[in-house]
Amino acid sequence: MAQKTVKIEDVARQAGVSTATVSRTLSNPNLVSENTRDLVFEAIRITGYRLNRAARNLRKQQAGAVLILVRNLGNEFFSRILSGISAGFEDTDYSVLIADTLGMSDVGDVVLDYFLDSRIDGMISLDGGISQDDLDRFEQNGVADKIVFACEWVENAPYPSVRSDNGKGAKLAVQHLYELGHRNIAEILGPDDNVLTHMRHEGLVQACQELGIERRAEWTIPGAFTLEAGYSAAKQIAEMKERPTAVFCACDLMAFGLISGLREFGISVPEEMSVVGFDDIELAGYCVPPLTTIWQDRRQLGLGAVSQMLQRLKTNAEKSNRLDIDLVDVSLVERSSTAPPAKQP
Repeated sequence: MAQKTVKIEDVARQAGVSTATVSRTLSNPNLVSENTRDLVFEAIRITGYRLNRAARNLRKQQAGAVLILVRNLGNEFFSRILSGISAGFEDTDYSVLIADTLGMSDVGDVVLDYFLDSRIDGMISLDGGISQDDLDRFEQNGVADKIVFACEWVENAPYPSVRSDNGKGAKLAVQHLYELGHRNIAEILGPDDNVLTHMRHEGLVQACQELGIERRAEWTIPGAFTLEAGYSAAKQIAEMKERPTAVFCACDLMAFGLISGLREFGISVPEEMSVVGFDDIELAGYCVPPLTTIWQDRRQLGLGAVSQMLQRLKTNAEKSNRLDIDLVDVSLVERSSTAPPAKQP
């Protein structure tokens, strides 16, 4: 026997209120009294009523979804940001759609298709590699005010963002190494087209200047946010006539690859070389040796992005400040991959 469909009238009858009150409670619960809310939600529980979100979204002329752009879903770093985003939308009327931009031929076309086909109401981008041409297209098609950046962002583009204090993180890493006694500090950069690479590099440069640490050109090593880049850097360092005593890596994955490569070349960490990472992903505390790194609150990056997105969706976007930047603090997590430099014979 087919199960009877529970209607909003059934909920109203069970709660002893009007259908308008039930509708108001579901759409704007703050407009009704606590007692009325309790009656309505208890009636929903008893009757088994399920809200037809698709129909309601159609009436409100909204899609009820937000698109999340991620550069590489296989990268463990993004997991906690996505967890924060999911938690932020949990008690809202919005669903989350995720698109991996790695290998995507035309990000702009994909995003505009989602917007113009009314499949999404807004977008949170964790990918700061969106081109200026695509940003211009978003402006021209009237969707720019529904876009927020999280973690990464496009430099000099007028979009709201939630980001970690990357410069401070690099300074904390250098300060830590300096206090241990290191003066010969190398750096492995992230990808050149990534804004995080430049922010962390600038932080390191400023810290070295403030502490009077001399920097050598050969100790600034190009890289990428990958294990392979760290491993490759280990070979370069092993072949140097004058090696640094410590290395700052622009992400934890590179630090893992570096430590593995150094071990193969007979260089022990931290006895012969200290290593600091950036991100404090879950594996950082379990590698050998456990990694000293910069912790950033990735869950808060996700929650903050949702807060900005919801604010833009519920208010007139034109009245919102397009230049809103929320800076999330960072801290140093000291583990066993750093130690005072070995005494020279």
